[in-house]
Amino acid sequence: MRLFCVTICVLLALAAPAAPLDHDLATQVLAEINLARTEPRTYAGFLREFRNKFRGKYYLLPGSAARIQTGEGVKAVDEAIKFLSRVKPLPQLTWSDGLAAAAAELAEEQGRSGATGHTGRQSHGTRERIERHGKWERQIGENIGYGPEGARNMVMQLIVDDGVPDRGHRTSTFSASFTTAGVACGLHPRFGSMCVVDFAGGFRDSR
Repeated sequence: MRLFCVTICVLLALAAPAAPLDHDLATQVLAEINLARTEPRTYAGFLREFRNKFRGKYYLLPGSAARIQTGEGVKAVDEAIKFLSRVKPLPQLTWSDGLAAAAAELAEEQGRSGATGHTGRQSHGTRERIERHGKWERQIGENIGYGPEGARNMVMQLIVDDGVPDRGHRTSTFSASFTTAGVACGLHPRFGSMCVVDFAGGFRDSR
């Protein structure tokens, strides 16, 4: 009887619906990415304001006494500001429903499991997820941000890329090879919020 009860409880937990995704936040995140790509010096100004919130390797959340610890402190922010001050403006990315659906698979799964990273136990890797929803051209990539609330804070985190030696999230955000993207954002059990951004050099939805 005990084994039967445990089995049923596990099955019910696996079948529990994921928290709904925040489609408004997803569109706002792409709008912020496009603002950073088309007006990088404007975005450098946002980061200068963000830099003023640091106390050592901590920064203070607006309107709160909560302190967020970073790995590099203002060093990564200063590097991002320097990058944005020099990079040439890039074209906007167009929204792709297929790429957004691929991103949603991972966001929904991690919203249930609390896992992190680019590979899901059910949704699998980035390429497999993207190819379930259409045909990509030239190149694909994926950014995932955990924790920040609000589109601008999320995108600033990806651009600063604290603790990521190769600044891969920043590189993807400002890649001239990408022309389209899809975004999915939702709740995360460990970090509160998360956004997945899937990029492609071109994409034809299977639908």
